[in-house]
Amino acid sequence: MYDELQRPDVGYVLISGLIVSMFNIIDIKKLYHSLKIPIIGISYNDSLGIESALKYHFPDSFESKISLYQKLGKREKITLNTSHDIFIRKEGCNLIDVEYLLNGLTLYGSVPEPIRVSQLLAKTLLQKNYHSKFIGISIIHY
Repeated sequence: MYDELQRPDVGYVLISGLIVSMFNIIDIKKLYHSLKIPIIGISYNDSLGIESALKYHFPDSFESKISLYQKLGKREKITLNTSHDIFIRKEGCNLIDVEYLLNGLTLYGSVPEPIRVSQLLAKTLLQKNYHSKFIGISIIHY
């Protein structure tokens, strides 16, 4: 997707959640090394993790999923200027830059505008029976 955009001015990739449908884990380290631009995964609720769910749903193959999940590292809590807490994992950038970026992109609540707009677009496309590989991921320049 990034290559198809042919936009060298893209500065960050924001992903709303690094765990898709509870069990598909996005490897942000691999994504960062491939794209060479910072990757920020955002979640909106604190949690204890998904290890027990992985063991329950994948009794014969949970080890590889747990390993990939643990490679993500711990989430870091950020309190935005909107007074809402979010939890991030990042690759290729530092916490100060992430806080500055997300405060600039979050006008209300806890969802940064590029993520909010991409979710609205995804919902509209799904309602109209369109399918897109761009759903759920925002690539932004800042």
